[in-house]
Amino acid sequence: MKRLIALLSGLALILIFGTAFAAGGKVTDPTGTAPDRYVYYPGTEALAKDEIRIIACGTGMPAARRSQAATCFLVETGNGDKFIFDIGSGSMANLAALMIPYQYLDKVFLTHLHTDHMGDIDALWAGGWTAGRPNALRVWGPSGARPDMGTKYAMDNFLKHANWDYMTRAVMISPTPGGIETTEFDYKEVNQVVYQENGVTIRSIPAIHAGDGPVSYILEYNGMKVVIGGDTFPNKWFIKYAKDADLAIHECFMDPEMFVKYYNQPPQLAWRACCAFHTSGPAFGKVMSEIQPRHAVAYHFLNEEGTRYALYEEVRSTYSGPLSMATDMMVWNITRDEITERMAVSPEEAWAVPGEAVQPPPEKGRPTEYTPYILQGRWDEETQKAQKELLDKHMNKYNLQDQDWRKQMMKKK
Repeated sequence: MKRLIALLSGLALILIFGTAFAAGGKVTDPTGTAPDRYVYYPGTEALAKDEIRIIACGTGMPAARRSQAATCFLVETGNGDKFIFDIGSGSMANLAALMIPYQYLDKVFLTHLHTDHMGDIDALWAGGWTAGRPNALRVWGPSGARPDMGTKYAMDNFLKHANWDYMTRAVMISPTPGGIETTEFDYKEVNQVVYQENGVTIRSIPAIHAGDGPVSYILEYNGMKVVIGGDTFPNKWFIKYAKDADLAIHECFMDPEMFVKYYNQPPQLAWRACCAFHTSGPAFGKVMSEIQPRHAVAYHFLNEEGTRYALYEEVRSTYSGPLSMATDMMVWNITRDEITERMAVSPEEAWAVPGEAVQPPPEKGRPTEYTPYILQGRWDEETQKAQKELLDKHMNKYNLQDQDWRKQMMKKK
């Protein structure tokens, strides 16, 4: 309990003051730096080759709130790879605040297809495309009991839903990064390898939540194991294959009374949501006591004053091991010797950071999506006069050739 109170006190300081304070060691230079900090500043620490870093970019619920996005965990391995596990509603803003070049944020593993686990696929798809991702977004996810319940169906129809977006950006930018490459695998297979490259292996096991289809993932790197549960009722596959994980992330739902009091749910639905197709606090603790991870992470609850203390005590009624009650921007660094938990401090107004990759140029000869009717409505003459100096300066700086853009568009059409 003391550890939790200390953590929450630290979180309060960050939220109130927006800054960090020395956590340990002696300050010997009044103009120098503090020796140790309990926060993580993204982009300032090299990840060792034998290390894994996990950042919670979303830990909350389907109902939107500013303090917690829906489910999203970024896993970074010491070989330079980055994997996004779920991309729930609102999580893209937290992911973007890490200021990682989008060329590295192109691998998404979906545990299931509820919107609080894949609702920001549109933001990652379009945001990465417009900010420099050179290739298609790559998505892995489970099949369903029927073809229309699987990941491929969802992604194919997402592109149909976003067709106007795709067609218009494909002309102006490049069509290649606007694609989605989907790898769908059988949700029923147990401990199957769904990804294996560059020293990283990712396996899937079935999960139990709302219907057939959901899975949990097991990531292995350098002799270490991280388990991402997704949404699931406690199940035999998790108990068997998550055993002895270095970090085990598993949902831990609020109790029924919290759902009635805070989430506006009727009592009948409240107990079913908590305890029939999700995992309650005591059940979460029982799972962790059984699998004995080096560190357990409870998430998928609204982490606030009215919930966190009671839920923590419910978990502690069945589990006494190392534990994090997750909230957005919590960070875990894992080595074979230790696991360090901190909070990330990131900018509210982050810019996209360029990487080494160069995005393909626009496709030559691709027809415009404008019609002559709309192009003839441009207020060209006065606009060009107003912006001539600005554009001339830009064109000269980068040695660009001027062209009559409107005529080019008309010709293509």
